[in-house]
Amino acid sequence: RRPKIDRIACPWLVRRFIDANARILYVDPEFVLPVAHETGAVPFDIEGVEISHEGERCSFDTMLKLFELEVPEVAERIIEIKALAREAGYRTKVAVSSIDTKVDAVGACVGVRGSRIKNIVEELNGERIDIVRWNDSLQVLIPNALQPAAISEVQLYPRLGRAIVLVQEDQLSLAIGKRGQNVRLASKLVGWDVEIMTYDELNRSLDKSQLLFQQIPGLPDS
Repeated sequence: RRPKIDRIACPWLVRRFIDANARILYVDPEFVLPVAHETGAVPFDIEGVEISHEGERCSFDTMLKLFELEVPEVAERIIEIKALAREAGYRTKVAVSSIDTKVDAVGACVGVRGSRIKNIVEELNGERIDIVRWNDSLQVLIPNALQPAAISEVQLYPRLGRAIVLVQEDQLSLAIGKRGQNVRLASKLVGWDVEIMTYDELNRSLDKSQLLFQQIPGLPDS
């Protein structure tokens, strides 16, 4: 008899759930949705049951389910996924923390010789996954989110919700990432607008700002 449910929040997981003997809509065991459907907003239908996507919520639930299946500490709530930023099919950053000081959240998610994260990557058809160590301090979390780049300094501007991250010249392209992907995902993960600059770029920007202020009538000379 075919198992049935009324609704699937993240249908991409259908094949994985069949392997885990979960109660789901019956489909072919090899059925996998294309990457383009993973975060789409257009509902579609399988065997008469409507399946809808809910954007960011679906991506978060997709990752949570995969991590629960591969990482027992996540399923047992010892490790918590604190934040997630994803560009489906390409790259994801997942920030994790542990309530048990004896359990290394990053190490547990990666697994021995990368075995656990490798299984998740395979389920996502090769999508790159960065495991980020969560910290309540943005001075620590932002550099963690920008790894593997080495960060020299983080300047926070809370009123603007903006962070200027300073790096050495040889770390600039690594911090920004291909087509800006690394800094874009890091910004999304921490919830702040993150701008990457070298010290020379910052000094030039400050000099330019000073010149503009000097051109405003009525302002005293500095």
